[in-house]
Amino acid sequence: MKRTKKALKTEPAKYPSAILTGDWHIREDQPICRTDDFWKAQWRKVDSISDLQKKYDCPVLHAGDVFEHWKPSPYLLTKAIRHFPDQFWTVYGNHDLPQHSIEQSGKTGVETLKAAEKLRVMEGCHWEQMPEHGSFPFFKRNVLVWHVMTYVGEQPWPGCTDLTAMEILDKYPQFDLIITGHNHKTFSYVTGTPQKPRLLVNPGSLTRHKADQEDHEPCVYLWYAETNTVKQVLLPFDQNVISREHLDVPQERKERMKAYIERMNLEWRAGLSFKDNLEIHFRENKTTKKVKGMIWTSME
Repeated sequence: MKRTKKALKTEPAKYPSAILTGDWHIREDQPICRTDDFWKAQWRKVDSISDLQKKYDCPVLHAGDVFEHWKPSPYLLTKAIRHFPDQFWTVYGNHDLPQHSIEQSGKTGVETLKAAEKLRVMEGCHWEQMPEHGSFPFFKRNVLVWHVMTYVGEQPWPGCTDLTAMEILDKYPQFDLIITGHNHKTFSYVTGTPQKPRLLVNPGSLTRHKADQEDHEPCVYLWYAETNTVKQVLLPFDQNVISREHLDVPQERKERMKAYIERMNLEWRAGLSFKDNLEIHFRENKTTKKVKGMIWTSME
């Protein structure tokens, strides 16, 4: 069986069957890494997806984590009602649930939007659930929308036990298309044959919330059910709006402290008490009163 990690070829058909997306993490506050107006940036992307939905008049299939927190403010809910696309379908992600528990889904902002008929919640597969059947039988295709961690290539962290995209496709051969969320990186994975492809699509996060996402390009996928193929569409985003200052300053402080301790170790004099060695170190290195005060206070 031939597999490839390359993006799928553009579908020649004019109109897609659905728009694939996930991990919107809509929020009211400003991520610490952002230097722009994040509030405007996130809604510009939502509006772009709404425009695509109007253009193609097709469902939007969302793979979970609609909001950053399960209990969004009335203001955030109002904005969602006004800006979210029509025909919006989703599953519950871990951020959408109190204590990550599906049993408490009735308390959530997603449930409020469901009651307002602004979105529809698909039958499984929500966070920490295992697939029993497809989420969205569509154009004779068996589709699964699942909020689950998966990846391609190297393990995202040492000891990761989550299944790779290839392993998920192999484990659930009944699904033609699997849309996953939770991993904020964008990728697609194809197996099967050119005549009968099976694919997993992980759209990635709608916005960049962390400094390590500087190179992330927010996007959606247009899915064409007849051939079971997708086309990636980039969303509007600005360059040079991600800052690492909040990470670099503490790291620099940590490195200075490490060098300070190493220097003390080299200058340590046997036969003297720890406090005596500190006093000698302070004198020989012209340590300021402020630094000495912090060290003595920490020792107390």
